[in-house]
Amino acid sequence: PDLFALEIRKPPGLFRRVVEVDERLGADGVVVSELQLEPLAAVARELLDAGIRVAAVSLLHSYRNGEHEARVATFLKAAGFEHVSVSSELAPLIRYLPRAETAVVDAYLTPVISGYVDRIRRSLGISGRETELMLMTSAGGLVGAERFRPKDSLLSGPAGGVVGAAGAGRRAGFERVIAFDMGGTSTDVSRVDGEFDYRFETRVGAARLMSPALAIETVAAGGGSICGFDGARLRVGPESAGADPGPACYGAGGPLSLTDVNLLLGRLVPGRFEIPIDPKAAERRLAEILERLRERGERELDRESLLAGFLRIANERMAEAVRRISVREGYDPGEYALVAFGGAGAQHGCALARLLGMRTVLVPRDSGLLSALGLGHAVVERFSERQVLAPLAEVRDSLAEWIEELGREARSAVASEGVPAADVGIRLRLAHLRLVGQDSTLAVDLADVAALEASFDRAYRAVYGYRPEGRPIEVESLRVVASSPPPDWQPALAAPAAEARPVGSRGRAWFGGEWLEVPHFERQSLSPGASVSGPCLILERHSATVVESDWRASVDATEALVLTREKDDA
Repeated sequence: PDLFALEIRKPPGLFRRVVEVDERLGADGVVVSELQLEPLAAVARELLDAGIRVAAVSLLHSYRNGEHEARVATFLKAAGFEHVSVSSELAPLIRYLPRAETAVVDAYLTPVISGYVDRIRRSLGISGRETELMLMTSAGGLVGAERFRPKDSLLSGPAGGVVGAAGAGRRAGFERVIAFDMGGTSTDVSRVDGEFDYRFETRVGAARLMSPALAIETVAAGGGSICGFDGARLRVGPESAGADPGPACYGAGGPLSLTDVNLLLGRLVPGRFEIPIDPKAAERRLAEILERLRERGERELDRESLLAGFLRIANERMAEAVRRISVREGYDPGEYALVAFGGAGAQHGCALARLLGMRTVLVPRDSGLLSALGLGHAVVERFSERQVLAPLAEVRDSLAEWIEELGREARSAVASEGVPAADVGIRLRLAHLRLVGQDSTLAVDLADVAALEASFDRAYRAVYGYRPEGRPIEVESLRVVASSPPPDWQPALAAPAAEARPVGSRGRAWFGGEWLEVPHFERQSLSPGASVSGPCLILERHSATVVESDWRASVDATEALVLTREKDDA
């Protein structure tokens, strides 16, 4: 990935051994060379003797015909392997390397995830299947523990936040939202436009996974992100102070972090932390960085300019993550509301929205716990998929039949989780299209087969700015999503029109290039209909909301804070 590195260091693989098998399928799935299992017997014994108990099986063209992979898996299990991940079962799609990597990741994680789930069962006193344990997938849906695959777990935590943000937006009257989840070590952002935005191939670390996942962009910018000077430039992250030693203000010898920056700028109140806070420790770390800058002969910076610079760097990094899931996909973030949550999201919501041209920030009640709320409101869902790889003109008449078949398959899978069949609905029908000769695809809603070309043209122009003439369209694959009924998020009723201004404490904070005495409000004292103007801080147990200058915060009927810009930047 680093083309100009003088010393290339490849990450270690997740596997210990690679074993070839004697077989071959043609590109159409027809057997070219029969599978030879006899030579595997000695190799299997050798691997078992070496302590290897888990295997991943991935053979060429098995997405067309999975028979050989299934026979290898059966052979290995009979030989004594505890688990075998089969690529044609996990991702029956073209592209051998990502399919193989998906199987390897699934096999690698299975012992860990299985042990974790078993411990949850024991701690909850769950035995057998009479009480089903549900787990969240990277796609934001629930699946029974018996059918959960580790390959679907890697983004399940952030996915809960996206589900919660979408629900909070609907309750407040916003169908189009950008979820902004800022925690201690990282920030996760995702776009929701009535329906979730999905990716079907995701890179996690060094691995590519062919598995449905919400389109979540992650950057290493959180409250614990280390702020420093590397001898050439100021940096925020990607390293994090973590929980131990934590930010400098925790008093455990930690480095200057983004939490310290907000504290020293008066945007956090020391007395509101649930642990003792030492602002002087943060000041000492800041002084060390200022001294390093002077030693290097850098431009003289005062204390506030350096802190504000760190804040701007962090905000720009997070704004770039939002641009990757909006602007680069052909969407204007200014048409969305920013749902700020996580422990640190509300501190940066206004600044982030300003950088992105957004006019509304929504801070739900208990925003620090929104991911848990999303998990509790997630639906049971299943994806069914079919590889097509044919020109649209050739398969148009078959699309409706294929979609119906996929729909039946997805409905049946959801019903197998105990959801009444009558309650299972098809939530999404997608055709992944591209111009013949291209590699990347665009997902188009398949609600109207007759309008596929027009829908593809609009999507293509939104992303690329033009549409080449005379290029036929190819159907790469089809996907259908079935789910249990969506939760009722109970849309907000009209809030009282009367404006309330509860009296709070005051404190010094850095806004607009100067120190100001700004009011501090207790969020629990702000009733629906209350409205306050920035700059100010709104404090609650798990987070603090920074209301910037030229922004106004109002409380809606669901007790969510709705922050709006009072005027555009000059």
